[in-house]
Amino acid sequence: MHSKPHLKKKVVCLGGGTGASMVIRALEGQSDLSAVVSMFDNGGSTGYLRRELDLPPVGDLRQCLIALTQKKELAALLKHRFGKGFLRGHNLGNILFAAAIEERGFEKGLKCLERIFEISGKIIPVSLDNSSLMAILENGKTIKGEEEIVNCRDISKIGLKKLYLSPAAKANPKALAEIKKADFVIIGPGKFYTSLVSNLLVEGIAEGLERSKAKKILVCNIMTQPGNTDGFTVEKFLSETEKYIGQGVVDHIVFNTKKLSPQMSKQVKKIFVGAEFVGYDKAILKDKKFVGADLLGLELKPLNPSDILIKGVNQRTMVGHDPKKLARVLSKIINR
Repeated sequence: MHSKPHLKKKVVCLGGGTGASMVIRALEGQSDLSAVVSMFDNGGSTGYLRRELDLPPVGDLRQCLIALTQKKELAALLKHRFGKGFLRGHNLGNILFAAAIEERGFEKGLKCLERIFEISGKIIPVSLDNSSLMAILENGKTIKGEEEIVNCRDISKIGLKKLYLSPAAKANPKALAEIKKADFVIIGPGKFYTSLVSNLLVEGIAEGLERSKAKKILVCNIMTQPGNTDGFTVEKFLSETEKYIGQGVVDHIVFNTKKLSPQMSKQVKKIFVGAEFVGYDKAILKDKKFVGADLLGLELKPLNPSDILIKGVNQRTMVGHDPKKLARVLSKIINR
């Protein structure tokens, strides 16, 4: 008698390109993966192409394509960032996306690239609407744009009154369908307001998460973001997320418990002034909802000197999750 074939769990990664692509790398081959990707970036090469060519932001889509492709040599080329000339600061993957969209339109262009790169999953924009992320601080000051919000040093100090999309953006029906069918939805990691919460502001996404029978896992950031999430603890990241999707919607929050060596910590803090490891009350380790583990990637990612279109120290991070460590923790939750 033959045993039934093992069916892979359907997992949706919801977030920005860096975080979603890292989760994809962690779970590649173990799960039926879909990436529902943020579409509000206005910084760097992505922002430049968005303004100059009137294109949707493609940087986060590119990172997920790289994570999902079976053609790893081509993926390495997509990461290439030009170091000189009129293309300096631009990424080859972004330019390829721009060409595909101009040639075939947004959705057909994305599908074309998915076929060329033989991706093992789905890449779905969270919304097809052209919208900007906006923030109103407690003192009434308005900040327009993801890049400007990321680099605002006043959000933690003054307080955030409201975060919204202008004009309002509706959920891509395909994104809602994936969330509905999912066994698990993994939210984050990534820049909290711009990569994570921005998706939850899209009309239909929060409601879709609440209605979905999927287990929701929030992957907490390893370090705070100066000016945006100063002083945030694991518990604070959870409570702030719940403001947008409702209390009790998150089933598990996965977080890092490991610290850098004093020498590495000093190196990081020289570049990211004000960034701290996200703390937590040890009492939460007794609660099954909170899953703490060593998730720290111990190899610091150097900043690319060709990355000249990026403004502000909050744009890139040197410290991230180790995909293998994260894979072990997520796999235990998903396959238990």
